[in-house]
Amino acid sequence: MQTKSIPNTPMRFMGYILRPFWPQVFFAFAIVTCAQLLNNSTSYILRNLVDGIVSTDSHTEALAVLWYWGGVYLLAMILLYASWRVSGLVGVYFLARSKAYSYRVLFEYLTKHSHEYFANRFAGAVSNKVSHASDGADGLIEEILWHYYPSLLSLGVTAILLSIANIMIGGVFIALIVVLVIINLYLVRKRRPLVIAYSAASSTLRGVAVDTVTNIAAVMQYARVPFEMSRIDRYIMDRKRKDIARDRSAELGLVLNNTLVAFFMVGIGFITYKAFEAERMTIGDVVMTTTLLWGASYSLIFIGNILNSFIRTYGEIEEGLTEVLIPHGLTDDTGARPLTAHAGEIRFNAVDFSYDQNKVFDQFTLTIAPGERIGVVGKSGAGKTTFVTLLLRQQDVMGGTIEIDGQNIATVTQDSLRASIGVVPQEPLLFHRSLRENIAYGKPDATDEEVICAAKLAEAHEFITALPEGYDTTVGERGVKLSGGQRQRVAIARAMLKNAPILILDEATSALDSESEVSIQKALHGLMEGKTVIAIAHRLSTLREMDRIIVLDQGSIVEQGTHDELVKQGGIYARLWEHQAGGFLQE
Repeated sequence: MQTKSIPNTPMRFMGYILRPFWPQVFFAFAIVTCAQLLNNSTSYILRNLVDGIVSTDSHTEALAVLWYWGGVYLLAMILLYASWRVSGLVGVYFLARSKAYSYRVLFEYLTKHSHEYFANRFAGAVSNKVSHASDGADGLIEEILWHYYPSLLSLGVTAILLSIANIMIGGVFIALIVVLVIINLYLVRKRRPLVIAYSAASSTLRGVAVDTVTNIAAVMQYARVPFEMSRIDRYIMDRKRKDIARDRSAELGLVLNNTLVAFFMVGIGFITYKAFEAERMTIGDVVMTTTLLWGASYSLIFIGNILNSFIRTYGEIEEGLTEVLIPHGLTDDTGARPLTAHAGEIRFNAVDFSYDQNKVFDQFTLTIAPGERIGVVGKSGAGKTTFVTLLLRQQDVMGGTIEIDGQNIATVTQDSLRASIGVVPQEPLLFHRSLRENIAYGKPDATDEEVICAAKLAEAHEFITALPEGYDTTVGERGVKLSGGQRQRVAIARAMLKNAPILILDEATSALDSESEVSIQKALHGLMEGKTVIAIAHRLSTLREMDRIIVLDQGSIVEQGTHDELVKQGGIYARLWEHQAGGFLQE
């Protein structure tokens, strides 16, 4: 699905999501037009009915008039109700589809943002903004179709019918509409920042709340519930203040609207009386004028509310679109081709990279031969994580190139790049889904036999089958129902099943006990067979069988060689090895 051309303004965005359904949209608006015209015509029918009866000379003639115009009225009401129901059925058809379409295109666009985009935002707040934009657009389309457009059409027809009854009454009514619209447009513009501020505060509160719930275990372990509540209270109070400011401005607008409508209605009533007194209006005209004004009074009084409701939803959509539809930080080049990773050779060619003013890599150069197993060692901040981040193209290099099998990863599609790399992270990333789905995530078409085989190799099959629902057991958000070691085994099984030509092990056995680690290391040997491997570890014993170990310090390779060679050199690696305690690096 094409997501690059999504409009970032509410009205254009609504047009965009309705484009695939324009025949149904056009038909729905046509039916609503008919329904509203029929609704307003009832006053005109009553006018003719009253004047017709008044002008008759006999009871028989009056009955004939009653039968005729009563029949017309009954037919109009039947068609009126039928039209509204048809518009509803048609509207349901395209509104549900446009809502699903809008959420999908926005969510797909969201998933294409860089790692940095998500790192700087609350997950709950970002999800909320997608909902604001999608649900808001759907709600606003619905309001326009069944409320705003019919009300606008009704006011126009009412002005015409009032002018037919008396041109002065029609002129005063039009003047009232113009005055109300001008004043309320001014008030809405003044209120718009309040609406946007409230929407932003609401999204922030949701993000903070989700962040707290996500880390509820830490909150409880450190007895920080009072602290978290006081923190959330600040955001609740901020939202409350902005909510009051938003609604107070709306109520003040209603007071002004009520005053203006009351003033004009008194004037129209006086004009009607004088016109009837001078016999320039019939009884039917008076009845039609009264019923029309009665029906229009709600719309007139709540013009401000209609505009306020419009701008509130408009602001929510705008705030969501503005946050979600910012340009992607990492994009595929025009004409980018899929990566063809066959041998797994990796080259870092004079790579430069910085975080703000912090230089991480300066002319960093490294070649990893096809099928070579590389261990990466270094203290915190040495550049290990950045090394992996750049290889996965979660961020772009600022100079130089990274190549896989001679192909610059900046010129291939990101999906094909990451499909060619299997990753076992230090913190396993599990979904709130079944164990089967989590293991098969890298290979969705895997058979049950393949999933079980991978789980056995990762020493996970035994604990999985011991669970009440086995492979159908849901693991909870981020795998919270599993122990750290169990989560790590599931992540290893996933990488095994993916079977990518390049494998990254980022502290792959850090959460395992010593006995389990021995079994996993045997499984990893099978997994690494024929692959290019990059293993990052603080537990240096896990790297002893690597073909080469490189030692990073401040973004540079200061030592490299086999474990035995580096120990003999007596350099940084040797000192780190001496500092091991129970297999862990003391930093």
